[in-house]
Amino acid sequence: MEHFTIATVAEQNPDFRRVLWTGRHAQLVIMTIPPGGEIGEEVHEDTDQILTFVSGVGEARVAGRTKPVAQGDLVAVPAGTKHNFVNTGPNPLVLYTVYGPPEHADGAVHHTKEEAEAAEKSGKDRPPTD
Repeated sequence: MEHFTIATVAEQNPDFRRVLWTGRHAQLVIMTIPPGGEIGEEVHEDTDQILTFVSGVGEARVAGRTKPVAQGDLVAVPAGTKHNFVNTGPNPLVLYTVYGPPEHADGAVHHTKEEAEAAEKSGKDRPPTD
């Protein structure tokens, strides 16, 4: 069993993206988006994603719609849907997200968005396979 006090763990995370746990069918990831930053527009063709916001304020841009997000909000993004999340506030936008199935390499830590993009482009950030 894995156990996390998830809001506390997420708040203490200095990294853009950190994989906390990877299972066979799902993955738990925490993210910290700096002021003015964003996750980056993307589509996960075969992966559903649920994002829960711990602190900060931002915008969810999903399937051509924009909604504000703040502490306590949850956004579900179905597989195949274009999405982006943007920090619109003066403080970090902190969240945790669950991917089903896993989207990133088990144990991956990316300190910055640029580091995350480079790992994805190079193929070093691929989810485990059976």
